[in-house]
Amino acid sequence: MSSTINTMLIEKRVFNPSKEFVSRARISGMDQYRAMCEEAERNPDSFWRTLAQENLQWRKPFTKVLNDSNAPFYTWFEDGELNVSENCLDVHVKNGNGDKTAIIFEADDGTVQSITYRDLLARVCRIANGIKTLGYGKGDRAIIYLPMSIEAIAVMQACARLGLTHSVVFGGFSARSLHQRIVDVGAKLVITADAQVRGGRQIPLKAAVDEALSYEGGDVVEKVVVYERTGSQVDWVEGRDVRLSEIEAGQAEECEPVAVEAEHPLFVLYTSGSTGKPKGVQHSSGGYLLWAKMTALWVFDAKPEDIFWCTADVGWVTGHSYIAYGSMAAGLTQIVFEGIPTYPNAGRFWEMVQRHKVSIFYTAPTAIRSLIKASELNPEHHPRRYDLSSLRLLGSVGEPINPEAWMWYYENVGGSRCPIVDTWWQTETGGHILTPLPGATPLKPGSCTLPLPGIDAAVVDESGKELPAGAGGLLVIRRPWPAMIRTVWGDENRFRTSYFPSELGGMYMAGDNAQRDEDGYFWILGRTDDVLSVSGHRLGGTEIESALVAHELVAEAAVVGRPDATTGEAIVAFIMLKQSAPDGEEAQKIAETLRNWVAREVGPIAKPRDIRFGNSLPKTRSGKIMRRLLRLVAEGRDIDQDTSTLENPDVLKQFSDVY
Repeated sequence: MSSTINTMLIEKRVFNPSKEFVSRARISGMDQYRAMCEEAERNPDSFWRTLAQENLQWRKPFTKVLNDSNAPFYTWFEDGELNVSENCLDVHVKNGNGDKTAIIFEADDGTVQSITYRDLLARVCRIANGIKTLGYGKGDRAIIYLPMSIEAIAVMQACARLGLTHSVVFGGFSARSLHQRIVDVGAKLVITADAQVRGGRQIPLKAAVDEALSYEGGDVVEKVVVYERTGSQVDWVEGRDVRLSEIEAGQAEECEPVAVEAEHPLFVLYTSGSTGKPKGVQHSSGGYLLWAKMTALWVFDAKPEDIFWCTADVGWVTGHSYIAYGSMAAGLTQIVFEGIPTYPNAGRFWEMVQRHKVSIFYTAPTAIRSLIKASELNPEHHPRRYDLSSLRLLGSVGEPINPEAWMWYYENVGGSRCPIVDTWWQTETGGHILTPLPGATPLKPGSCTLPLPGIDAAVVDESGKELPAGAGGLLVIRRPWPAMIRTVWGDENRFRTSYFPSELGGMYMAGDNAQRDEDGYFWILGRTDDVLSVSGHRLGGTEIESALVAHELVAEAAVVGRPDATTGEAIVAFIMLKQSAPDGEEAQKIAETLRNWVAREVGPIAKPRDIRFGNSLPKTRSGKIMRRLLRLVAEGRDIDQDTSTLENPDVLKQFSDVY
């Protein structure tokens, strides 16, 4: 954290948007930005009402904008009705843009398939009609466990069309993690694929579903719909399993969109928390879609002719807001990519930008850092070897981007002419919160800059008092906004305590530390809890610890993160076995066993990078594990802090070997 603070304090480079970009931008210049912010602050009801009336199609117009009578359970546009799928697809067909390309899908092997808005609408309707024949509709929940594909987006849109609440699970999560989400959300329907293809390898998905449903509580699921992505052999449960092609076959290409209340849950997306159980973040239909669309238009300065590429997976919120919903509501043509940035080589991203004439490129700092390293090792795949002249805007998402990676991205990918929108937001916020506006905001490498119009963000101390420039504290949002989390699925108390702690007096607590500079710009300094950010994926340290302790060899475990140049953070596990601490080959063997165990229980992305064995963990006399000291050990730093509260002050010396 200290290095981030120091970088912020000495970072003096500022990049103003070009006059040409400003002249064509949706939000042009800081004066327009400030005017929008002032309007939102002076008359928030009018500000949000106008946006919602002008940018969404309502089946039943709303009369009330915000209901804050049961704070923090805010509701927006609650007496209005709409359909999200209709707002993403039908509106474009009715407006004469049905023949515009909606999705350019590129498979892992380079095969390309395009689909227009008209044809995508027909596909969504066939799938929705097929789901209806299975007996599911408004109020039911579906788990979606699919690879990146046109089918994944069509299935999400089909659920939205029927008022079916979906919960997408990232294909990298294990059967155990999948089971946990199925049971928690009470899904009767699972939609999956036989396998996904990444980096030239097939990764089974249907087999993970079968395993998840074999665990206790898995029998809540009645039907499993299977998209045959690879045609690979899978086990089949008669009466339960059905092919996606079969439920689509012969279905009408029209399906009347179901009008739902603005507060109807569009989706529940699980995110790691500071306890072992993931939190089901519940999002509405009306408020969420409004903000996803507006931020796609404002932050990406989206124009009808743009080719937009968000490299995220739909298993994460970025893929929800800026692939499945916001960008579709904005009517963009977008790239959907199945593969990984380094297959078949590290030039894959740049070759695709060149070939598809991508104009807006939105990716994660982890991808950028890995491609910096790859281009140094093999200059043949350096971005400057490709024609990237189609690019006009770059974006960063998932974690703070360090200034030097920002500069490399700006100079080598954007040719020192493309603004970078470094976006801070969360699963819980539904869309961008702190971000530059490319035609207005002067850019500082490493800063997510300023709040969007309508967002009242601040840095405060533990009592809720706003801190001056240069002081690090808690990042909060002081007023509600339409796309905010509505609750934690099935756990209202956890919602209150996690996001609206009483000591902050009703402010939303983001769970990040931040700092503002003398210009009011925000700098994100890292998490306040034990949630780790690995390659932009939020992983709960407690969730990984729980998985480790579930192994028969492990007595106790503590998990922390350490800075990593490529992935942002690397997972470090400190483990006490039921036997004496091993060393040498035995330790290496056990460490690999435990990594594979975590991959099975949580998912491959949760595998610890480093494992350290000891005969006890550093604890206070009251039994609390001192994770702040373990972080110092993980980072290879000297222990210069007071250890007198430890039960055994010498305990840290045993963790010197890394496996």
